[in-house]
Amino acid sequence: MSMPNRARRQFLGALAVSGASCLAVTAFGQDKEGVQQPVFRIARADNLVQKPGEHPLDPALRIATEGLAHIRKDIDDYTCTMIKRERINGVLGEYEYMYAKIRNRKLDGDKIVVPLSVYLNFVKPKSIAGREVVFVETKNNGKLIAHEGGPILGKVSAALDPNSKLAMRGNLYPITEIGIENLVAKLVEKGTRDKQVDPTGKETLVEFKKGAKINKRPCLMLTVKHTVQRPQYDFEVAQVFIDDELNVPVRYIAYGWPLAPGDAQPILEEFTYVDVQLNQGLKDIDFDHTNPSYKFGPIAIGGAKGEAKNGN
Repeated sequence: MSMPNRARRQFLGALAVSGASCLAVTAFGQDKEGVQQPVFRIARADNLVQKPGEHPLDPALRIATEGLAHIRKDIDDYTCTMIKRERINGVLGEYEYMYAKIRNRKLDGDKIVVPLSVYLNFVKPKSIAGREVVFVETKNNGKLIAHEGGPILGKVSAALDPNSKLAMRGNLYPITEIGIENLVAKLVEKGTRDKQVDPTGKETLVEFKKGAKINKRPCLMLTVKHTVQRPQYDFEVAQVFIDDELNVPVRYIAYGWPLAPGDAQPILEEFTYVDVQLNQGLKDIDFDHTNPSYKFGPIAIGGAKGEAKNGN
């Protein structure tokens, strides 16, 4: 796809601004050797080529759609360290680090045969260290179970609606939308919507770059830029990094439009997954607040009277 010189300069400028974030991520976790099967090449060279008559987003949507099918078919669960940072009410929060166990939802038609299941153990910053959260979409009346860290708050747990103010405090998205599968589904949704806003593709620039690194692991970097600011667009520039070996997205970062000429692009949200270990055979007990390895106390808020505790 040919690109006007001015638009190309804008695009490359955006890449220069956002490219530094890739380098910063390499310090987020310890690299682990070895690759988990199955390996599924979602980033085949022919998928990256924009064919005649296609929208600039079509190759990206092709990769995302195939990737989503791969995740749903071949990946049952995984563990990882998640790093997130989000802008909420105009304020960009601190990086949050959490160890995560996630079991993907599995469907038989419309029936849930394996529910989305999540366990989170917050590592830093200090203000949230020690927090634990478990969520199984078909258990506990659809509520998550959580407790804070510390000698006092850590002794009791709460059962919360995932969309409640307390559960959403400090979060852009509820726990029901967590994880790599949900990330890819959102990317497909955003790309499909943006195509409808810009059907000719004149406001959309897309670039693929091989050899990017996240946590020392080679990735394919996909960058999407909107050249016109419209309320329907969620970002000016967004980047997705797809791990070459695991073939799943391990980082997403989105930038908004500068508030004034000459200002830097504000980071809107970023999510990074490091030390990803696929198909670990996670069990129900991994997502149970009574697990003796966890530190949940009795459910004092939002639970049924007489809720059992784990004895910790």
